[in-house]
Amino acid sequence: MSFSFLARCCETARSPFSLLGSVRTATKRAGGTVRNHGGSPGKRLGLKKFSDQHVIPGNIIVRQRGTQFHPGQNVRVGRDHTIYATAPGFVRFYKQKWLRGDRKFIGVVLHRGEKLPRDETSLGRSRYFGLVDLTAFAKSGPSSQTNA
Repeated sequence: MSFSFLARCCETARSPFSLLGSVRTATKRAGGTVRNHGGSPGKRLGLKKFSDQHVIPGNIIVRQRGTQFHPGQNVRVGRDHTIYATAPGFVRFYKQKWLRGDRKFIGVVLHRGEKLPRDETSLGRSRYFGLVDLTAFAKSGPSSQTNA
């Protein structure tokens, strides 16, 4: 009996797989998994014009999903919540109390130093029917910016 036991031990030492049976090997390499799957290209959202930058009608100020920013004076909201200028001037950002919190608004003012929201009862209207005297505006406003 001891001889058969020694024979089995020697056989095991020669081939480690004899006790396990046949061993399968991989026919394909392991590929792993992918997280987030690459996704789609970026949508280029965000601010396009910043505070005190000059805009003309039609300039996009913000591209956004939903309304993080709400339209103020002389701006409108597009179908995809894009905020764009409807009159020439300078961009202004401001907050107002709204229900229980604050809302962020964007507006366009005629002169660089103006504040929004504009109190038209004390200051008077800066534009009539959405129109501005562009010759007076061209002399005072963007001419200082084009030289810089």
